[in-house]
Amino acid sequence: MPDTRTIRTHLADLADRAAQEAVDHGDLPDVPLPPAVIERPKDPANGDFATALPLRLARAAMKPPLEVAAAIARHIKTDELLEPVEVAPPGFINLRLSSSFIQAQVEHVIREGANYADVDLGTGRRAQVEFVSANPTGPLHVGNGRGAAIGDALASALRAAGYEVSREYYVNDAGTQADTFTDTLYARYQQQFGRNVDIPKDGYPGEYMADLAKQIRDEAGDSFLRPEGLPAPSDLSNLGIELMVRNIRQTLDRFGVRYDHWFSEKSLYDPEGAYGIAMGILREKGLLADKEGALWFSSSELGEDKDNVVVRSDGHPTYYASDIAYHWDKFIRRGFDVVIDVWGADHHGHVSRLKTATRAVGADPEGLHILLYQLVTLKRGGEVVRLSKRSGEIITLDELVDEVGADAARFFFLLRSPGAQMDFDLDLAVKQSSDNPVFYVQYAHARLCSILERARDQGLTPEGGDVSLLTHPSELALIREMMRLTDVIEIVVTSLEPQQLPHYAMSLANAFHGFNDAFKQANDSSLKVITDNVDLSRARLRLVLAAKVALARVLDLMGMAAPEKM
Repeated sequence: MPDTRTIRTHLADLADRAAQEAVDHGDLPDVPLPPAVIERPKDPANGDFATALPLRLARAAMKPPLEVAAAIARHIKTDELLEPVEVAPPGFINLRLSSSFIQAQVEHVIREGANYADVDLGTGRRAQVEFVSANPTGPLHVGNGRGAAIGDALASALRAAGYEVSREYYVNDAGTQADTFTDTLYARYQQQFGRNVDIPKDGYPGEYMADLAKQIRDEAGDSFLRPEGLPAPSDLSNLGIELMVRNIRQTLDRFGVRYDHWFSEKSLYDPEGAYGIAMGILREKGLLADKEGALWFSSSELGEDKDNVVVRSDGHPTYYASDIAYHWDKFIRRGFDVVIDVWGADHHGHVSRLKTATRAVGADPEGLHILLYQLVTLKRGGEVVRLSKRSGEIITLDELVDEVGADAARFFFLLRSPGAQMDFDLDLAVKQSSDNPVFYVQYAHARLCSILERARDQGLTPEGGDVSLLTHPSELALIREMMRLTDVIEIVVTSLEPQQLPHYAMSLANAFHGFNDAFKQANDSSLKVITDNVDLSRARLRLVLAAKVALARVLDLMGMAAPEKM
């Protein structure tokens, strides 16, 4: 059974051949023919698909667009997929799928099950999505949660689109931030033993650092204590970061995010690590220069506005150098075809220069996609919530999950374009009504399950239902909406627009609620899901089962549960 992507290709071929036949029959002049583009009309009343080919061809043909449309339409060969075509002002050809084809999609959805709407865009290519990657110097906050929801949904969509996908967390366990974390932790650890030690001026003042130091003291005693004035032992640094990463893992697990790989920044600097190799490549190409006591990447030679430091005057690599090495490792050593970095918007200035460096070390920058997401503002009762109830500091992702649940958090994080700042309404997220889009969508799935359960209690199942009996406009509208999921997945993957998923979920839930409510409110007993007509009831239960499959699939792509009862 063809998916909508295949259908569009088929319809484009029909339109292209029809245009050529119109030329061959003298209905149009012999001019170069642009390829037909098949799109979905904004108004469903204008058909399932449409092409504006006549508008594009009218000037060259020196004919009014409507006349060109009529000439092409006369030669479009309708088949089992297509109803007779329509011509519409100012020069569109509207295409409607046949009722029999639409009805048959119910069986296709049920047969595909959890894999429904898969589309082979990736053709087995390897894709890596790196997201969150917050410094292991503190708990994850609400903003990290938005990155987690976006990255995880993109990874799921990529897998549905035929890519071999790896989710990755980049652990910043080297560099300045890690050093500052170690100094702060050691100060807090010494305080556990009564030493009058201040945390560093640029250290991490959160109480979580004191809690971490207490945990280490309780488990290891004074084994990490050194004579006053000496620096922290490296083993304390390793243990502290290990414990923070463990906490981050637990938070993400609660949020429903699981990674295939946790990549240590320290590993870049191993003897055979990526840092030495990547810097060697740049040096061989004459792209490294010693200036002002530091080592610079001569990125201006590759089109950037300025050169950039890769090794500071104190001998420490910059985070830019780490990123160059890390992306060499992604593309060259590990061979990913597509790399997607999900970053906070504050990294905007880093995008262009990383693409430049990626090309410089031998990778294809076209395979690198950097998706930036904006900040999250929490609101309660219309007022901005700025501080944690627990500590008066940042609001952690754990606190948000405690309050609204992982499903609601993920849905709301995905609801807006990553590039748009978002207001997260805490009151709405827990509201048990159709005003809450999370409740509205999940309740639709629960209602689908309830209908099937009620039918089983009456001795009816979907098995054997004849889908050709599904002729009511609300039935066909629901099937058409289910068919759009393939298109949605394609848009998410090709345009990096994960917000398409929750909006589609609401549209599909709305189509189901419209179908179910229309039947529930009808006085005519034939206009109910379960009617006195056993054959019609089984057909409609077949549709309900298919809608349940489709809605569960989009919920799964968003990392959300598909509840059977609410």
